[in-house]
Amino acid sequence: MTDLMKGKRGLVMGVANERSIAWGIARALHAEGAELAFSYQGEAFGKRVEPLAASVGSTLMVDVDVMDDASMDACFAKIAETWGSLDFLVHAIAFSDKTELTGRFINTSRENFRNSLTISCYSFIDVSRRASELMPDGGTLLTMTYQGSNRVTPYYNVMGVAKAALESSVRYLANDLGPQGIRVNAISPGPMKTLAGAAIGGARKTFKTTEANAPLRANATLEAIGGTAVYLASDYGACTTGEIITVDGGYHVLGMLQPENL
Repeated sequence: MTDLMKGKRGLVMGVANERSIAWGIARALHAEGAELAFSYQGEAFGKRVEPLAASVGSTLMVDVDVMDDASMDACFAKIAETWGSLDFLVHAIAFSDKTELTGRFINTSRENFRNSLTISCYSFIDVSRRASELMPDGGTLLTMTYQGSNRVTPYYNVMGVAKAALESSVRYLANDLGPQGIRVNAISPGPMKTLAGAAIGGARKTFKTTEANAPLRANATLEAIGGTAVYLASDYGACTTGEIITVDGGYHVLGMLQPENL
């Protein structure tokens, strides 16, 4: 496949480094001809993202804090000024206090609950509202979730609740924006060796357990996740909205571990 995204422009939010899920998606979209812009938060992340953006021919980078309305306003104003419109947006932003991603969920603090839900869920609603205003001819909004939204996953804790809210938001946004020709979907990879994933207690054990028991005996790759995003953002995904697309080697279908691992 080539040029599935030719002529389409989109903003990718959440690239931290070359192992980020957002980067795997950006790379796949670029390979199919998409023109990309990137957001980052703060100078340190900006320095990491800049060479990656340059490698896919992108010069449009915006420093964004999703907790700050003025920062969000400035981001989308710059996109509007530079491009005039958007065809897709990739949201790969989530946060929780690392100290609360170990131990028991019941000990979640009020402050971390509020911050986790705001950054990991509400930010997608917020960027969707702003991005949709730049999609007069329709478009695609994508976010990232994880199976901890509907199945208890050790140490995922409040992030599971945040992802459950995010998945529900995908469905409500899909219904709101469908009449405008805007599709809203989420991709749910299995555990990944990313900067965000490493913050969760027991991450290595979760990764190995999933790999050993998934029907395909493999965890998701950045290439597979990127390819799924290309499908959803391209014209081939024209009739898909409100979906949570699972890319986890089939692990989500299991009722228990494989016999050899019991």
